[in-house]
Amino acid sequence: MLDRDKIARIGKNLQASGAQVVDATGKIVMPGFVDVHNHLWQSLIRGCGADENLMAWLDVCVFPLFNPDIALTETEAYAGVRPSTLDLINIGVTTTVDWSHAFTPQFVRGNIRALGDSGLRFVFAHLGNADPASIADIKLVKRTLIDPNPRATFQVASHPSEAFHSDLIAMSKLAKELGVKLHVHLLENIAQREDKVFDVLKEANALGPDLLGAHGIHLTDQEINTLAEHDVRILHNPLSNMRLASGVIRLPELKQAGVQVGLGIDGGTNDTSDMFNDMRAALGLQRAISLQPDIFPRVADVLRMATVDGARLLNMFDHIGSLTPGKKADLIIINPGKVNFAPSFEWVNQIVFNGQPVNVEWVFVDGVPLEKKRKTGRDEC
Repeated sequence: MLDRDKIARIGKNLQASGAQVVDATGKIVMPGFVDVHNHLWQSLIRGCGADENLMAWLDVCVFPLFNPDIALTETEAYAGVRPSTLDLINIGVTTTVDWSHAFTPQFVRGNIRALGDSGLRFVFAHLGNADPASIADIKLVKRTLIDPNPRATFQVASHPSEAFHSDLIAMSKLAKELGVKLHVHLLENIAQREDKVFDVLKEANALGPDLLGAHGIHLTDQEINTLAEHDVRILHNPLSNMRLASGVIRLPELKQAGVQVGLGIDGGTNDTSDMFNDMRAALGLQRAISLQPDIFPRVADVLRMATVDGARLLNMFDHIGSLTPGKKADLIIINPGKVNFAPSFEWVNQIVFNGQPVNVEWVFVDGVPLEKKRKTGRDEC
């Protein structure tokens, strides 16, 4: 039962006087998925650089858009981000973290307007640099476009490498000044071992619980221990990592060290906003390289990574991530009666192994329905 934007009660035979009732008989009600790392504008480059690794893909698909002669507009940013938000809602994502390349100030405004219009709960991670004008605009964006929106949260984004040393220092300082998280790409490709990533992170005073590291694939034992000691959180993007031949994250070692890990979809290097496939990939990659079916993560673990753990590492678990009275009514209703679910054995296993976008019938954020799929009856069991 909902009380406006919050979950009021959970149980059987609840009184629904004066409330709209959704018949979920035989359905699965669960928390919405939390996508901890994405680039929503990249619907514009889906399928680009399909046979390239990360470095070549960036050269072909992303870096050209920093050319001032291109100067993506607010309208173009909106046009790229909005389809991605619809894609996320279709799969049952209720919270997304959008790491924006912030090509121009106008692009940023179109990006945020599309996120706001979507109805999603979102985190906007703004890429910045040491230019005082850029820093001033980042502060303006947070104050005027993010803070007034109760569904929006702000992060500062940067790159940890010697080439961007001064920018990282400036963004680390800014994140602390604003009291927000610093969100970086961390050792995604093996070539980035040459960037002395941990040295520059230490020099920027960035290591700590407010540092989010996307990917974290090529970590040494000592670096994993360093992450654990400073409570740095890792954002795992398995489908993207496979697509770009980036490698396989050391999830069992991260788990053993106590590092928090959530699941991300990662924009145009995923080419689909499918959290079900993301969970299966996170599970299957570890089994494939270890030849052990019981290695971490197990089935329930990846479902937690896609919900509870994502909310926790974003410091949002007090209001999202689980079906708990008093938390925000961010939830989805899954129909297990579709042919891809039948027959019914164990729901957690089947959500992870059999779930598809077609099974997500309702999506709510703040108790507001963002998705209601029309029943056709043709594939019901």
